[in-house]
Amino acid sequence: MSLNKKSVDDINVKGKRVLCRCDFNVPLKNGEITDENRLVAALPTIKKLIADGGKVILCSHLGKVKTEEDKQTKTLAPVAKRLTELLGQEVKFVPSLEVVDDTVKAAVDAMKDGDVILLENTRFRAEETKNGEAFSKDLASICDVFVNDAFGTAHRAHCSNVGVAGLVDTAVVGYLMQKEIDFLGNAVENPVRPFVAILGGAKVADKLNVISNLLEKCDTLIIGGGMAYTFLKAKGYEIGKSLVDDSKIDYCKEMMAKAESLGKKLLLPVDTVMIEDFPNPIDDPSIKTEVFDADKMPADKEGCDIGPKTIELYSDAVKTAKTVVWNGPMGVFEMPNFAHGTIGVCDAIANLHDANTIVGGGDSAAAAIQFGYKNKFSHISTGGGASLEYLEGKTLPGIACVNDK
Repeated sequence: MSLNKKSVDDINVKGKRVLCRCDFNVPLKNGEITDENRLVAALPTIKKLIADGGKVILCSHLGKVKTEEDKQTKTLAPVAKRLTELLGQEVKFVPSLEVVDDTVKAAVDAMKDGDVILLENTRFRAEETKNGEAFSKDLASICDVFVNDAFGTAHRAHCSNVGVAGLVDTAVVGYLMQKEIDFLGNAVENPVRPFVAILGGAKVADKLNVISNLLEKCDTLIIGGGMAYTFLKAKGYEIGKSLVDDSKIDYCKEMMAKAESLGKKLLLPVDTVMIEDFPNPIDDPSIKTEVFDADKMPADKEGCDIGPKTIELYSDAVKTAKTVVWNGPMGVFEMPNFAHGTIGVCDAIANLHDANTIVGGGDSAAAAIQFGYKNKFSHISTGGGASLEYLEGKTLPGIACVNDK
């Protein structure tokens, strides 16, 4: 995995038209942005390009665009408004259902050094997600330099991240992308040891290649969340009505054998929090929970979190680590009753000193932020699917297409 990519620090953009692909895929409610983390994360790159005298043209997708009605609600207009406030200078929004048309070209031609404009949602063009040539050419026609700062979509080959990059001479990564490459890439490729990887979440199927790849790289692999029950069933345990993927039992056996042959520790829950059935509403505080040892689970109950002994076991395993990568919650953390495992693991990682600690996007990132640990990790990844594919050892198209140093 080549991590040697050119960044915004390696180029001179003065007087040049710079198309910067950001991740402004923010949650909106009645046209208001409810979480602006992604906007704030994009500011360092944007400020750098402005300070260097570039003509900064920002673009991003927002949600999935399937109907004409989506084009009413999924506009980036609110993002331009908020970015104007955050940057303290106008971010001119150029609305166009074509994303790039004559109005947009005229607006770009009129730009002065340090000006910023924002294009409309790139997914308003149907060919965006198919990496269609016409749209890539349209984007390339309005820029001299391309900067990709959207790690969240780096695992997908679209016009606005891969297509356009192939049509310009200078394509580099922004600070956010650089940080992801440095933290995730180096954690997996050149970890300071001991290296502990923690995988959770619901399905084994989502993490097949990650489990296999990380077993080769890490010293200890910890499994929690819904996927742990398939491993426990593979060990011959009764798991009751817990989540299971019966088609992956042989795979789990293979992984346990692989860990043993490589001399790696593979830790599974030793106890589990169980309930009769998931309640409706699910956050009912009166629901009765019981803790059972992993080899004594009753057939009529369902597991929903790791138990207290497991929290202790996992926390101990993390204590001596110098590199920790965590992807996926330990239980149904959205419900306070079943968040103890995720909070426990979060807390153990957050309390490490002198360790490189990385949360790999998606639900784990949401949990870390929700439980107040936002500033306690070396890095919280901005990409869910992208960080998973990166941890699998895959080459991400959005990174591969950028100029090497």
